[in-house]
Amino acid sequence: MKIGLIGLGIMGKPMAKNLLKAGYDLTVSDLNKAAVDEVVACGAKTASNKEIGETCDLVLTMLPNSPHVKSVMLGENGVANYMKAPQVFIDMSSINPVASKEIAAELAKKGVEMLDAPVSGGEPKAIDGTLSFMVGGKKAVFDQYKPVLEAMGASVVLCGDVGAGNTTKLANQIIVACNIQALAEAMTLAKKAGVDPQLVFEAIKGGLAGSTVMNAKAPMMIEGNDKPGFKIDLHIKDLNNALDCAHSVGSPVPMTAQVQEIFQWLHNHDCGQDDHSSIIKYYKMLTGIETTGL
Repeated sequence: MKIGLIGLGIMGKPMAKNLLKAGYDLTVSDLNKAAVDEVVACGAKTASNKEIGETCDLVLTMLPNSPHVKSVMLGENGVANYMKAPQVFIDMSSINPVASKEIAAELAKKGVEMLDAPVSGGEPKAIDGTLSFMVGGKKAVFDQYKPVLEAMGASVVLCGDVGAGNTTKLANQIIVACNIQALAEAMTLAKKAGVDPQLVFEAIKGGLAGSTVMNAKAPMMIEGNDKPGFKIDLHIKDLNNALDCAHSVGSPVPMTAQVQEIFQWLHNHDCGQDDHSSIIKYYKMLTGIETTGL
């Protein structure tokens, strides 16, 4: 099987390396030449998007948002122009489920099947190959290509038809964002009350409040580490998609709207490229506590 992967950012690059480790014949494409060169050095080939569409059995994308995926696939000289049955497209980006359905409908005209398969886990799990995949599409297509996704993830779950994967991802991103906000409030309370946030973390992480989010992000907040595993600007993008989806189906999302406003404030104060755990900076601004670490 020849696989083409378009998009070698924070997530796509380590995912590509895990496909190579699993022995897949991989061709990659990205605007960042350094990222392409790094993956090629690990055993991949490189080609244009057009050549990927013409020659690969399976085309994967890992791109920032809906417009990027639609442009790469459906734009002028888009990859879809060069695909035909029985080729398959799997979009691993986190985008609006409406866009996923639009792309799938266009590909269906050419007999090309599609899965939307966004991931959760951030850069650390992309590196160690333990991402969680939330997948939408036909079960037969899912079953055939599940091993490819398992080369990059520890959990691969079919959630429904095309679009269901990204709907599930939006639910995931709401939960992560609200957890991070609650964690930042709790750590700020501890600091203002004169209790060591590290000891608070150690005391509560094994109880009901404990979570994967807490384990990953509390140490970053305490250390003042804002190196992005998942950028604030990307979480803003995901929550915008969540709000759009929620408004279209009539689902109330007041907590999502609140945390989105905090992320937006941080973006407007030059923190958009920081890790989303940097939401703690908003509380530092409100309280006047130290700006580096807790």
